Amino acid sequence: MEEFHKVRRLPPYVFEQVNRLKASARSRGADIIDLGMGNPDLPTPKAIVDKLCEVVRDPRTHRYSSSRGIPGLRRAQAAYYQRRFGVKLNPDTQVVATLGSKEGFANMAQAITAPGDVILCPNPTYPIHAFGFIMSGGVIRSLQVEPDDGFIPALERGVRHSIPKPLALILNYPSNPTALVASLDFYKDVVAFAKKNDIIILSDLAYSEIYFDGNPPPSVLQVPGAIDVCVEFTSMSKTFSMPGWRMGFAVGNERLISALTRVKSYLDYGAFTPIQVAAAHALNGDGADIAEVREVYLKRRDVMVHAFSRAGWTIPAPAASMFAWAPIPEPFKHLGSLEFSKLLIEHADVAVAPGIGFGEHGDDHVRIALVENEHRIRQAARNIKRFLASSAKQPNNVVPLAAHR
Repeated sequence: MEEFHKVRRLPPYVFEQVNRLKASARSRGADIIDLGMGNPDLPTPKAIVDKLCEVVRDPRTHRYSSSRGIPGLRRAQAAYYQRRFGVKLNPDTQVVATLGSKEGFANMAQAITAPGDVILCPNPTYPIHAFGFIMSGGVIRSLQVEPDDGFIPALERGVRHSIPKPLALILNYPSNPTALVASLDFYKDVVAFAKKNDIIILSDLAYSEIYFDGNPPPSVLQVPGAIDVCVEFTSMSKTFSMPGWRMGFAVGNERLISALTRVKSYLDYGAFTPIQVAAAHALNGDGADIAEVREVYLKRRDVMVHAFSRAGWTIPAPAASMFAWAPIPEPFKHLGSLEFSKLLIEHADVAVAPGIGFGEHGDDHVRIALVENEHRIRQAARNIKRFLASSAKQPNNVVPLAAHR
């Protein structure tokens, strides 16, 4: 039977290949150290869980909720932006709650995209940034650039060679998967370019609170006038270890927020009310929970960089996010990221995310998630050290199982 049109537009989900191999290894009794999916292992802070339990006992909260977010939650998000970024938002017109930032991005794509619209998107990047628009009929023009002096020239080329003119630009800093961080000066240049060329900016700031160098990543909305062209997406998944709660936000330009709110009103009734109340309680907290989470990821990052280096795999220390963007060791670079990821599962009992899953320009890297404790990270390093030593002695014997089938 022929696949449906929108399904045909999607490439094979490479992460699923790794997941199948991982499940197969575990079924054989292998102890796989999973550094692949960015799925936080830390418990949600007790005070947030307690608030959820308190509210859920009220049967009135079991009814349909508000798709755009209950007023107290939107006010809490606006207050967070004021404290953290010095950005003043109207919680009634410039804030909408989403079922996670991923769903929010996909819903925004549905809201603003006409068939054939061109979207400027970094490559590599988190898959929904591109495929949310592809599923909505848009066309992606990839930008293989970092947030540096080469970014604006790349934008200029993207506009010059796009017909029709690009509708929107995707930003994602701190980046998933590369962990790169943007400066406020960078955002000023990009906002000026977007205004000059009448381009919408959609910024994914899901990792705003996971940073390690003492300099909190800025918001693009800190740029004066940015709100004229920008919407920014945030998430509580990593900041408060609430991934399964599915709670995020879109904030910014009123016209764009209104379009997103209208589309959402047809698609969902919002998150369960007790979740929204507990999320507001988290946002209104003193920040101690966020600091603890940040400290855990910092310690894991340092252990990973040190232990993997001693194992023979040098990985740049990420300045932010819960990921390391790791170049594939030279002897394996020719295999590409998917085959190298398979080798790590088969010969080192370690799972990582192949860079090709984030775009073709990510194929010489893998993404390592800091979602195992320090003991397990050290064990992963020991496994990898044995694998690298063995492959150096007998390179012809280290071949992915898939190659034998």
